[in-house]
Amino acid sequence: AGTDASSVTPAQAGVHLPASPPHATPEMDSRVRGNGDAPDYPPEQTALIAALDAAEPTAATAIEAEDFAGAMAALAALRAPIDDFFDQVTVNDPDPARREARLAMLDQFRNAVHRVADFSKIEG
Repeated sequence: AGTDASSVTPAQAGVHLPASPPHATPEMDSRVRGNGDAPDYPPEQTALIAALDAAEPTAATAIEAEDFAGAMAALAALRAPIDDFFDQVTVNDPDPARREARLAMLDQFRNAVHRVADFSKIEG
């Protein structure tokens, strides 16, 4: 069975995210949003930032309540924005600031998912 392009994950596409602590930091936030300047991001990147801003607190609240299905549902809302981002935006932009911001945003996404389910712990 082949892999259809719409089902390719970042890991399958060879995207390697930088290692970082399992929580967002102010430094990461400034890298994602720019350093005080009005960032000129493509709409798909702006949409993913907004979706992360909405999903992360909802997932965190659900995790605190041990409502893991609710946490996964909050993160599932990121599917369309993350798909659009990868369809329309080049992560490895030649501009180092844009590339760093995009990698930081993907790191933020990965950390949000790892708070709910760390798939690296699954054997097999």
